[in-house]
Amino acid sequence: MRDALLLALTAAAGWVDALSYTALGHVFTANMTGNLVLLGLTLGSVQAGGATRSTVALLGFAAGALLGSALTRDAVGDWPRRVTAALAVEAAALLAFAALWQAGARLELLIALSAVGMGIQSAAVRRLAVAGVATTFVTGTLTSLMAGLAALRPSSGWTRQAAVLAALLAGATVGAATLSRLHGAAAAGPAVLVTAVTLAAVVPEVRR
Repeated sequence: MRDALLLALTAAAGWVDALSYTALGHVFTANMTGNLVLLGLTLGSVQAGGATRSTVALLGFAAGALLGSALTRDAVGDWPRRVTAALAVEAAALLAFAALWQAGARLELLIALSAVGMGIQSAAVRRLAVAGVATTFVTGTLTSLMAGLAALRPSSGWTRQAAVLAALLAGATVGAATLSRLHGAAAAGPAVLVTAVTLAAVVPEVRR
């Protein structure tokens, strides 16, 4: 059950990045590694608008990560209640993101809200301490998977790691497809996924 919830969170992050890159001025709001590179590109080419959007994404993500870390501080267990509480706050941010997307709000506000949500998610998943798995970026997950394969000793979680990679790709694919066909409703997907994860995590068995 825990792994299924992590995959849903990963899909939500892929979906958010597909929306932010395609429709919010070519920034990433979940993957800060890519966003830092984009910031460097805009600064190097003196594109003030792009630099502003990337900076908003970075600051929003940092604020979300700070908040998520504070909410999950001292949390213990396989899935602590504090992690569920943090995900509930993330869901609220993404629901606001979806509503404001529908209303045609300013790009910077949409970027900030989605980045805050992804920062909270990153901090919450970090507290779960699942080896080799993050849900908003997968470079480390891919490296762990390849290292295990190269050593001919795949870790016991290699199937989980491979599934995380697939979930991010699937989320981005569905996000892009939804954006092209149902633009107004495209931002609802991540909010629905994270809300569903939060509700499922209330089940006691998930926290054990």
